[in-house]
Amino acid sequence: MFVSCPIIKELLRVLADKFGRTEVELEGIRAFVREFGHLVTPTETLSVLADEPDNRILECAAAANADLIVTGDRQMLALRNFQHIRIVTLADYLDNVDSSFISR
Repeated sequence: MFVSCPIIKELLRVLADKFGRTEVELEGIRAFVREFGHLVTPTETLSVLADEPDNRILECAAAANADLIVTGDRQMLALRNFQHIRIVTLADYLDNVDSSFISR
């Protein structure tokens, strides 16, 4: 799992604003994501999708040279691919985890 600082910031904002998570809970989530995610620093700013936070996902994936983005976001899924990165639903990923999704 690759993450960037803008993605972590947006995640914590959504969890606080939409789900009422406390500062203590948010700090635990921040620590978890930083421990288990691989932090990357995107070098380019993209404006591919209308929802700006979604562009941060594409930036992170590009910076990480990722093979795959797993998402439920309809606009992102409509792309199907971004640069060399496949974009799939969680169900598609789980159904095909042992097949050709990962090219390395």
